[in-house]
Amino acid sequence: MLFDLIDYSILRLLWWALLGVLLIGFAIMDGFDLGVATLLPFVARNDTERRIAINSIGPVWDGNQVWLVLGAGAIFAAWPPIYATAFSGFYIAMFLVLAALILRPVGFDFRNKLPSPRWRRNWDYALFIGGAVPSLVFGVAVGNVLLGVPFTIDADQRIFYEGSGLFELLNPFGLLAGIVSLTMLAAHGGSYLALKSDGPVRERARKATMLLAPVSAAFFILGGLWIASGISGYAITSPVDPSGPSNPLLKTVTTGVGLWTSVYVKYPAAAIAPLLGIAGLFGAALLAKLRHEGLAFIASAAGIAGVILTAGVSLFPFIMPSSLAPNASLTVWDSSSSHRTLFVMAVCALIFVPIVLGYTSFIFHVLRGKLTAQHIEKGNKSLY
Repeated sequence: MLFDLIDYSILRLLWWALLGVLLIGFAIMDGFDLGVATLLPFVARNDTERRIAINSIGPVWDGNQVWLVLGAGAIFAAWPPIYATAFSGFYIAMFLVLAALILRPVGFDFRNKLPSPRWRRNWDYALFIGGAVPSLVFGVAVGNVLLGVPFTIDADQRIFYEGSGLFELLNPFGLLAGIVSLTMLAAHGGSYLALKSDGPVRERARKATMLLAPVSAAFFILGGLWIASGISGYAITSPVDPSGPSNPLLKTVTTGVGLWTSVYVKYPAAAIAPLLGIAGLFGAALLAKLRHEGLAFIASAAGIAGVILTAGVSLFPFIMPSSLAPNASLTVWDSSSSHRTLFVMAVCALIFVPIVLGYTSFIFHVLRGKLTAQHIEKGNKSLY
């Protein structure tokens, strides 16, 4: 059987890579939705301009959110202990994200129901919160993973989160990572909005990308220097069996400053990830300045991919390190589902991911072109 031909260790590595692909897909596709919503109060000065920005993402935001569902589902099915730890430790943060994301469909559906300027302005603020809060919190969460999550595992493999809640997550490094995420996605949203709009909205969106993309790159570099010189990383010191049982307690882990960046010394080719992140973000700003909006969007997407790849490569093989019990840290090799579960999920992924890519490509092809004030003023009922 094909199941017997694919080694357990290969499936574990495959799902680690696929999880990265899903997270990158979410950050790129749903990221520009979040970014446009974050920029809404700053790039649109009147109702027509705000409707241009909203309608640039209105037809596609819900389809883009499929990437979030796929990513969360992959973590739940492929890495159950990681899902349990994340939703225990980051419960309040996740609740904030969920509450903010709920504001998006409500804002899209209700904003245009009444002509009252106050009514529409309030829903504009709701859309802004629905974009900015998730963008910030996702970055804060990644920053805290790099610091280590305060959990332990007992002999029965029960996970106990021992953190103090939301304010513990809002530490200096976590906030720095949140700023990287917020500015990066806002710049990405600016590049998309510049591509999809015309007139003053396009100019303001282009300038937002020119400003925010270099800021995000600068904070990303600062974060890297901070990790290299002042934050303890993790490394496995005991022998590793990539096909061994999913028991995090069977290994020995050491911690020390510089371990998160040691991969770039051992494997210089890994430096492609952070270089892609930096080059993509700076390139997006330069291309936006040159008015090459399509290329700026591609460069911004490459920058996002580079930033996420940098976090994944630096952490590997750790996915959820423990700050209280390093030996209990969850890794690619000891926190996955069973061999058969990963195989069945891989088959499903081979079927459904191309479908998602196919209908996404089709929708963006059909909806290509710019939105102008003339489109909005025609009063098409399908517009928000």
